[in-house]
Amino acid sequence: MIVVAVVALVLVVLVGLMWVMQRSVIYVPLIGEPPAASEVIEGAEDVRLDTEDGLELGGWFVPPRGEDREAAVLVTNGNAGNRESRAPLARALSAEGFSVLLFDYRGYGGNEGSPSEEGLLADARAAADHLAERGFAADRTLYFGESLGAAVATGLAVERPPAALFLRSPFSSLADLGAHLYPFLPVRLMLWDRYPVAEQVARMEVPTSVMIGDVDAIVPAEQSHAVAEASANLFEEEVLSRAGHNDAELIHGPRVIEAFVRLADHAL
Repeated sequence: MIVVAVVALVLVVLVGLMWVMQRSVIYVPLIGEPPAASEVIEGAEDVRLDTEDGLELGGWFVPPRGEDREAAVLVTNGNAGNRESRAPLARALSAEGFSVLLFDYRGYGGNEGSPSEEGLLADARAAADHLAERGFAADRTLYFGESLGAAVATGLAVERPPAALFLRSPFSSLADLGAHLYPFLPVRLMLWDRYPVAEQVARMEVPTSVMIGDVDAIVPAEQSHAVAEASANLFEEEVLSRAGHNDAELIHGPRVIEAFVRLADHAL
């Protein structure tokens, strides 16, 4: 009985700690402010984004190189790093003729505030507003979401449908991912943030591509497949063999860029 009581107490304490600290597990920001845009990407400029709840976010606007497609890509980051980590992706998309907006969420990249599902969606709205102010209408804007950012991009697409939606390593929902990563915890009961990606793509007509790494150790490939299967307007599902979640090939490699260009050519 004593052993059972001790085990039960440990579990209760563990669940309590995870409940209180869950957002520090979900969101892993680089807090320091990145360098000036022009120091990292030639021709890029620093921008400031104003959120509906009064925050100012840092971002980089990267103009197109070569033939201008007159279309913009809004990149929504995953749960770690900051916009500097996405510079290779921005360079690759810019080389294909796209304008690219990189930005950091609240609590990331020197920005004030604390991340949450509601907060990150507000940040993505501010980014979309900035592109609109630059003359990029919804039908000339594409969303590129990676991992957690795929959930942010999908949530934004429900409210503000873009020309197309590109999801790299999406989970079917944060609850599904949490239950997979922490099977010993009642994750579905604990979560404050839900990010129901598969449910959302099932009710939008935006052309959607899903990029999957078949040995992804963070987001199981089957969850990304579930997103593709749920999509009401799936354009393409692309699987990279032997590609893990944080492999450069899956983040900004040639096949990722080629798949994005195919989607853009289809949608624009």
